[in-house]
Amino acid sequence: MSHIDLRVMLYLMLAALLWAGNAVVGRLLVGEISPLLLSTVRCLVAIAVLLPFGVSILKANSALWANKKRFLLLGLFGVGGYNMLLYLAIQTSTPINVTLIGASMPIWMLLIGSLFFGKRPNGYQVIGALISILGVCVVLSRGDWLAILQVQFVYGDLLMVLATILWAFYSWMLTKPGSSSERSWPWHAFLLAQVLFGLMWSSAFTVIEWQAGYMHFEPSFVMCVLILYVAIGPSLIAYRCWGLGVAKAGPTVAAFFTNFIPLFTAILSTLILGEYPKGFHGLAFLLIVIGIGMSVTLKPKERLSN
Repeated sequence: MSHIDLRVMLYLMLAALLWAGNAVVGRLLVGEISPLLLSTVRCLVAIAVLLPFGVSILKANSALWANKKRFLLLGLFGVGGYNMLLYLAIQTSTPINVTLIGASMPIWMLLIGSLFFGKRPNGYQVIGALISILGVCVVLSRGDWLAILQVQFVYGDLLMVLATILWAFYSWMLTKPGSSSERSWPWHAFLLAQVLFGLMWSSAFTVIEWQAGYMHFEPSFVMCVLILYVAIGPSLIAYRCWGLGVAKAGPTVAAFFTNFIPLFTAILSTLILGEYPKGFHGLAFLLIVIGIGMSVTLKPKERLSN
C-alpha cells in the first residue's frame, strides 16, 4: 500500500454508502417481509446475477468442492449468518445503532486474531480497542452514563454484536486462502461460491422461521425495488468497490473508510426514515473513530520492520 487517489477514495466511500443503505433499507422492509426470508431472497437474486459469470465453479473438478468445508463456514459467518443477524437486529434496533455497533469490528478482529489465529495486538491497538469499546457502550446505554453498569440491552443490539463477531471470524478466515486454483478465481466467482453456501444456511433458517409461524411476505413494487437494492448494491457493487479500493490503498488505509458507514447511516436515516441522530450517537462515533485510528497505528520500530 502506498498510493491512494481520488478514484480510490470514491470506491471506498461508495462501498461505505451502499452498506449504510443496507441497514436503512432493512428498516424500511420491517413488516413487509420477514428478516430470514429477506436474507434468502437476497441470496437468490445475487446468485441470479453472478451465475452467468461464475458458473464454471460448479463443475465437478472445481476447487469449490475440494474446499466445501471452508465455504460452509464462510457462508455461515459471512454472507449467511451476518446478514440474517443484521436483518433480525434491525427489527428492534435502529440503523444508526446497528452500524455504530458494527463499527466496533476492529475490536473483535484484535481479540479473535489473538485468541484463535496467533496474531497478538500491539499496545496502540489495545488502547484503541478500549476506546472503541467505550464508544459501543455509549450506544448500548443510549448515552445514559448513570445506567452504563445496568445497561438494558435492546434485543437487536445483542444480535448485532453477535453478527459483528461472526464477521470478524469470517474476515480472519479470508486470510487463510484455500487451494491455489481457488485463489486464481475472479472476484465474482469467489463471491458466488460464498453466496451459494450462504443460501444453504439462510434457507435452513428460513424453514425454521416458517415452521414457527413468523414468516410473512407482502409483495409490492416498492418492496421488490428495495430487495433488488440489497441484493445488488451492498452485496455486489460494494464488494467490488471495496476490492478495488483495498488493492490500491491497502487494507489498513481502507479500514478507515468503514467509519463513514455510521455517518452515512445517520444521514440516510434522517432523510428517509426521519430518525434523527442524538448527541450520544455523535460521541460514540467520535470515540470509535479515535479508537480505530489508534488500533491501526504501529509503533516506530514495528513500522520500520514492515
